[in-house]
Amino acid sequence: MMHTFVSLFKNKETRNRIFFTLAMLLIYRVGAALPVPGVNTETLAQSLANNSLLSIMNMLGGGALERLSIFAMGVTPYITASIIIQLLSMDVIPSLTEMTKSGQTGRMKIERITRYLGVVLAFVQAYSLVYGFDKQYRVLTNANLSGYLYTATVMTAGSMFLIWIGDRISMKGIGNGLSIIIFAGIVSNMPAAFMQVYQILAGGTTQGELFNGILQFALYCVLYLTVVVFVIIMETAVRKIPIQYTNSSAARSGSDITFLPLKINSASVIPVIFAQSIMMVPQIVISFINTDLYNKLSQWLSLSTPTGLGLYALLTILFTFFYTDLQVDPEKVAENLGKSGAYIPGIRPGNETKTYLHKVLNRITVLGAIGLTLIAVVPYLLTMFTSLSQATAVGGTGIIIVVGVAMETVKQLKGQLTQKQYKGFLR
Repeated sequence: MMHTFVSLFKNKETRNRIFFTLAMLLIYRVGAALPVPGVNTETLAQSLANNSLLSIMNMLGGGALERLSIFAMGVTPYITASIIIQLLSMDVIPSLTEMTKSGQTGRMKIERITRYLGVVLAFVQAYSLVYGFDKQYRVLTNANLSGYLYTATVMTAGSMFLIWIGDRISMKGIGNGLSIIIFAGIVSNMPAAFMQVYQILAGGTTQGELFNGILQFALYCVLYLTVVVFVIIMETAVRKIPIQYTNSSAARSGSDITFLPLKINSASVIPVIFAQSIMMVPQIVISFINTDLYNKLSQWLSLSTPTGLGLYALLTILFTFFYTDLQVDPEKVAENLGKSGAYIPGIRPGNETKTYLHKVLNRITVLGAIGLTLIAVVPYLLTMFTSLSQATAVGGTGIIIVVGVAMETVKQLKGQLTQKQYKGFLR
């Protein structure tokens, strides 16, 4: 591993890409520390710590939400818009479906529509958050319609600027720009989260309490590392289905047999984000109508209560199956296998192959859904049975994103290094 990174830094092009990415991330972190003018953030951070769903949004934004900074919205509106457009393109709106089949031109049109929708969602979400925060915590010095519109406009502009930074990173840096931004936001909060856990657990005054606290903190770190290992196993685990080709012209013994890999967790972290959004939308809508009802609903849907946590787990499982069906279409896979002259040994091509793939996909998705739900729920179970605060309980979701982005980025860097070595060999 160390040899790989040394080789990467010896490569001028890759080194420039890494430095460019770091420069863009520096701009992001500076913007995340700048609050919108006219905002009083003294009580906001403490109030967010008591709301589990808003704590997750704050974590994804690298702590920008608790300061109500110009980057407080992060890239979440664009991701939500992408998911909506992707769902509508699945034979829901014929014009969008046609664009997906129109090659590069169609993809550019869909990208433009996604960005327009992202602007709308960013403004609506920013206005809702500002209005709700001000009604609950009195965060604006100019608490009127013009103040709400001004603050929401600044936050929307910051969100779209972040999307532009993500595009620059994708073009001139390393990895997927939007994923790298989310990754940087989560990682930037990890030292403070660990320090907070240590202060809570090891805050005893006597020598015995201090020793027990340090022991509990060590167990917490071991649990954290265990979750990281579990996420890596989930992200890399696949079910290999043997594929045999009937028209292989380069046939050697066994060389015409390959495997079709189906990931156990094809949906990645998207079901968790879906579940959080579904639970948050009713709260945002009701906050405009009835404050008392909003407070009761927030308590009922809180992830620190059995009802809220149970609903969160159920939605995560359901959305895992839902999004996996969108990501992997057994009918299209069976059709592509037939076109390439491939078949699954012992399974007839066509409908029988589609049925078999659907059955296998459902079985492995059960494991993926259970694993993803455990990772998302266990940190909140800790806060229910220990003295840890909800601010430290967002580790499960963050770990899934951090590990996934890190593995994908390292894979891309190794691919660039391999490509460069081949070029040198050809020269």
